[in-house]
Amino acid sequence: MNFCTDCGDRVELRAPQGDSVPRHICTGCGKIHYVNPLIVVGCVPEAGSRILLCRRAIEPRSGYWTIPAGFMENGETLVEGAARETMEEAMARVEIGDLLAVVDVISARQVHLMYRATLLDGGFGAGAESLEVRMFEPEEIPWDEIAFQSVRFALEKCLEDRADGVARLHTISLSRDRPA
Repeated sequence: MNFCTDCGDRVELRAPQGDSVPRHICTGCGKIHYVNPLIVVGCVPEAGSRILLCRRAIEPRSGYWTIPAGFMENGETLVEGAARETMEEAMARVEIGDLLAVVDVISARQVHLMYRATLLDGGFGAGAESLEVRMFEPEEIPWDEIAFQSVRFALEKCLEDRADGVARLHTISLSRDRPA
């Protein structure tokens, strides 16, 4: 960042008084420009024993499988965002359930919140960001083709919870969300 989004003057990177983190501070109006983590919301849609996955049509990791997920929009709740992403990427209506996983992706400055979900009417298809969408039995999941560690973590924990008969909240911090 070189210029203030409020007044257009130059910004400099330094820690504001009373803060320990360097921030972009406007040399004209003094506005502090905070850059904080982005929230990614998604879900693991289930129908009986099967799980819905999307093959990505966009980078990063185009051609790899993921759960429907994406950046939260202003003005929506976490649950609304997860349902919207599922409709956009998989053309599927879901009922969002419990929070399944919270993943800190430190280098990407993101927090991923993934929910359990139930596919409502069985309908799905490839949205604009998906090459294809399929239902998988647990033993059919293409583990070597999962796009991100955060997605692999959520899928693994979902299946572990199923096996144990207990729905838990799982957390992990990743230095980066490299391929699974």
